[in-house]
Amino acid sequence: MDAVTGVLKQLTGISEWIMLIIIIGGGLFLVGYSRFRPYRHFRHAIGVVSGKYDKAGETGEVSHFQALASVVAATVGLGNISGVAIAIYSGGPGVVFWMWLTAVLGACIKFYSCGLAVLYREVDDKGQVKGGPMYYMKIAMGRKGKILAVFFCLAGLFGVLPAFTVNQLTQTIVEVVNPDSFYRLGELKWRLIIGIVLVVLTSMVIFGGLKKIVRVASAMVPFMVLVYFLSALLIMVLNPGQVWPSVVLIFREAFDLHTAVQGGFWGLVLLGVQRAVFSNESGIGNAPMYHGQSRTDEPAKEGLVAMLGPFIDTIVVCTITAIIIIISGAHETTETNGIVMTLNAFEKLLFGYGDILLMVMVFVFALSTLFTYSYYGTKCLTFLGGEKVGKAYNYVYIFSIIFVAMASVDFVVSLIDLAFALMAIPNMIAVLWLAPDMNRSMNRYFKKLKEEKLS
Repeated sequence: MDAVTGVLKQLTGISEWIMLIIIIGGGLFLVGYSRFRPYRHFRHAIGVVSGKYDKAGETGEVSHFQALASVVAATVGLGNISGVAIAIYSGGPGVVFWMWLTAVLGACIKFYSCGLAVLYREVDDKGQVKGGPMYYMKIAMGRKGKILAVFFCLAGLFGVLPAFTVNQLTQTIVEVVNPDSFYRLGELKWRLIIGIVLVVLTSMVIFGGLKKIVRVASAMVPFMVLVYFLSALLIMVLNPGQVWPSVVLIFREAFDLHTAVQGGFWGLVLLGVQRAVFSNESGIGNAPMYHGQSRTDEPAKEGLVAMLGPFIDTIVVCTITAIIIIISGAHETTETNGIVMTLNAFEKLLFGYGDILLMVMVFVFALSTLFTYSYYGTKCLTFLGGEKVGKAYNYVYIFSIIFVAMASVDFVVSLIDLAFALMAIPNMIAVLWLAPDMNRSMNRYFKKLKEEKLS
């Protein structure tokens, strides 16, 4: 396992620079190319999510809110709670600033990619809508698009495995509950048992199909996000004098030209980009698979809805997590990479019981992520091999849960980082190539919206 992890880290070292260029460079291009128009319609995006602009008879399977909730279910969770801890552990508080910057650019990337998923999608013989990167590549880009689509789907089969979620949830339960104190089996066997339980729970949902997944996710996630916000608010109310200094520390260390991070200052920036992409998945291509199923005939509307995702999970949730870790001082005392740092912070700041509360939240977040990620993999395999072959992915998915429950955090982080980088390359090429098509659709929609307001 150590040898495999070493190889993965070497490959990731190459691909991560490609991701930096294509995500940050591509994001900057799209922001300028859009002339900041998606950002100026932020309030309208909230209205679209609420259903205010829904119209009867539009094509699609799920509502705007259900699509956003499902994507947020996949991103708000361990990427924001454990991923931030890993970022701070590796690069210090300053890395959070570069996560913010990547999220702002990522919002525009999601506007374009998820809008394209509606602009170019198929309806199969059963009347079901099929949308996502592989479809806008195939439909709008011809032969070269089909090659990109196959590459994307192959990388996606690994990128959407539940490696990080299961690994960090297992570590949380072992750390907080310490089952070995009740019955001595050893940590590895307890991890195996936890993995089997997760297989059973996940199987009960994912074999029910898309509608069951979004129904469960849209019910679970909003409540747990509220609980997380209230817990964080309580911590800040109890420590008012440390909130602003924590924010200042993030800004100050973000531009530390003599940082000890491997790779120096650019290594710090690179780490922030990696963890932000891990947090909100901007440019990776996962979110368009859900947003492409939305009940709408207006690509720009769905793009605006998708744009809210990075703001929710990175600008808001990741910032809250980072401030809590800094206030607690856990980033200076915790020697273990991963969720343990955040658990230590909550335990210290919430009367000794915060780690138990966080464990409950992590459990719900992790389950919602497990439910939603299986759908991504099924879509990738279905595109490659057809409907019958695609259904087999769920069996691979649940089997992988047992394996990654016992794997090391270094292994799973390296695996996901590499797979995400390989997914981002074809997706961002397609998004940039098709950006003029999305611009025309966006201009038409905003013009119509302006005319409706004037009439």
